[in-house]
Amino acid sequence: MKRYRTRRPIGALLALTAAGGLLLTGCQGGDDAPQEAKDTAADSRGGPAPLPAPDGPRGEGGQRYDEGTPTGETGDSRDAAPHPDLLSTFALDVDTASYGYARRTLSEGRLPDPSTVRPEEFVNSFRQDYDRPGTDGFSVTVDGARTGEEGWSLVRVGLATRSAEQEGERPPAALTFVIDVSGSMAEPGRLDLAKESLGTMADRLRDDDSVALVTFSDEAETVLPMTRLGDHRDRVHDAIDGLEPTDSTNLGAGVDTGYATAVEGRREGATNRVVLVSDALANTGDTDADAILERIADARREHGITLFGVGVGSDYGDALMERLADRGDGHTTYVSDTEDAREVFCEQLPRHIELTARDAKAQVAFDPGTVAEFRLVGYDNRQVADDDFRDDRVDGGEVGPGHTVTALYAVRVRPGADGHLATATVRWLDPRTRAPHEESGDVETGGLDDSVWEADRGLRVTATAAYFADALRSSGHDGHDGHDGHDGHDGHDGHDGHDGHDGHDGHDGHDGHEGRVGSLPGAPGLGRLAEHAGTLADRTEDEDVRRLAEAIATADRLTT
Repeated sequence: MKRYRTRRPIGALLALTAAGGLLLTGCQGGDDAPQEAKDTAADSRGGPAPLPAPDGPRGEGGQRYDEGTPTGETGDSRDAAPHPDLLSTFALDVDTASYGYARRTLSEGRLPDPSTVRPEEFVNSFRQDYDRPGTDGFSVTVDGARTGEEGWSLVRVGLATRSAEQEGERPPAALTFVIDVSGSMAEPGRLDLAKESLGTMADRLRDDDSVALVTFSDEAETVLPMTRLGDHRDRVHDAIDGLEPTDSTNLGAGVDTGYATAVEGRREGATNRVVLVSDALANTGDTDADAILERIADARREHGITLFGVGVGSDYGDALMERLADRGDGHTTYVSDTEDAREVFCEQLPRHIELTARDAKAQVAFDPGTVAEFRLVGYDNRQVADDDFRDDRVDGGEVGPGHTVTALYAVRVRPGADGHLATATVRWLDPRTRAPHEESGDVETGGLDDSVWEADRGLRVTATAAYFADALRSSGHDGHDGHDGHDGHDGHDGHDGHDGHDGHDGHDGHDGHEGRVGSLPGAPGLGRLAEHAGTLADRTEDEDVRRLAEAIATADRLTT
């Protein structure tokens, strides 16, 4: 399979307009371990919008258009402005909480609520081997493969930042931990897990790092002001050991006090961040994410203090936590056991304490000469108006070193078409100078020759995770219809949503294997998908893929 990697944008379409982890420890681990860490939640996170009927050229919103090269003819639109219906623009997202919470729910014998299933977070939970840039910024890799449904392919856009620096090379950290000590946190796997993890981190942070500790239940309290570790580790441990669950959950007060403490203890030249550890089951004070964030707006805008959310608990306020992190210029992850906590606090977060890109957005331009229609898988609440791609006042995603970001598209290629298929461009701001930069990559129709299940390891894992999320979001369990009253396109200006027909019920692209089938082209049943994942895990000896296969098999049992 051909893979098309980074190139500089060419022509008017992609002319450059730019000049131009959280905790750091001595833990071991590769630079591209699954990453943690965006507008969320209850307003646009329902089930997947269905694919339009394959009866003519359509864009992401399902609209027809009549311009462009006729079916079967070749063309190359890289040097011309693309048709607006063949543009897709979204803010980058490196969250993984949705996948972690789904695994926790399945382990307890329950299917996750479809509204908590975000495919991009499933996809971004797995290591990828994209080429990495040698400096700040991104590399761009675009590849793809055919599905089992005639004319349809999956196209993967892969973005990667430079490898994380060694421990001694990063700036000091000033970290304010905001810990939920409400009554619900008494459940095993919540506050006890947080205390154990924080204790480990206190031992492994550098002497020039600083830590503050804020707790909240019905009220919030700063139990430890910003304290340089040095010879004060015992003081930090005493504060952590003294955490005990108490009353109700005033999460708003906790975030407000946490940011006030972070601002008061802010250190110039250090990475200043707030780390919220909670089950996010707010029931006192402000319970709306926007209202909470408005109270800390100045701290975020003036001081650039980002928010990282760590979710815990079998009952978890997913929507609130994700919205807080997204609007707080941060990201989220979810931990359910000691192994998860070790990976997050000892492997992932140490490498991602810095930011290498602010307000990062991606735009994919599909060629009208080769593409009839497409659909972005997930990113429902991260979509950006196409005209806002180069408007740097419009919020994007924050990304650190060692991250990879993956976006997957279902693409219907015109019969007989050959040549340029798509160009993907990522735009970001330098975290220090705010100068904008861009990088691009291409894929040709010839890059789609292989079957999805014969592609390279990374693309197969991506497809498996996406098909799994898509099946979980499909209708038919626990009274949920997979949409929760949302069309999944609230944030995408200029698109009015799909036409409601997915063209896949009982379609030839399904292999008929037992288990829930999703709406993506070529979607296998969950049983067959578990077999694909199990085979891939055996070949790669990858424990993350093994756990994915086990989760899919559990979901298959719960639906048959």
